Amino acid sequence: MGEVARADRAAVFGYDDVYDLFPALTRLRDRMGFALSGGEQQMVAIGRALIASPRLLMLDEPSLGLAPSVTRVVYAALREIKSTTAMLLVEQSTTDALSLADRGCVLAAGRPVLEGTAAELSDRSLIVASYLGQRDALSDS
Repeated sequence: MGEVARADRAAVFGYDDVYDLFPALTRLRDRMGFALSGGEQQMVAIGRALIASPRLLMLDEPSLGLAPSVTRVVYAALREIKSTTAMLLVEQSTTDALSLADRGCVLAAGRPVLEGTAAELSDRSLIVASYLGQRDALSDS
């Protein structure tokens, strides 16, 4: 599916690259998708997207429902992917997201309430204040 979506764009990631990013998938090559764990399915979904050579990789909650050990594998792969592919990441785990991001934006009720560099947003008190609607704390920053 990724190759069809790639159309005439040059391949950035091949199958071997995906298996290098996610070694656990190597032994599962012949397994049907429904027989994979949630983490394995997430790895396959990211790999399939990479085969398409996207100009922008959009990820919605890549760590949702994953065991911490699998989340670490996914984020390690995303760090490598980041060097060649732009990403837009939606994630509730601010620690994971900010470890990967250059910039971030905190949304509350669908509206941006806080934005800045990952370093600026690493002040968790500001993020908590944004969720609680404490405008005074936000305007001080």
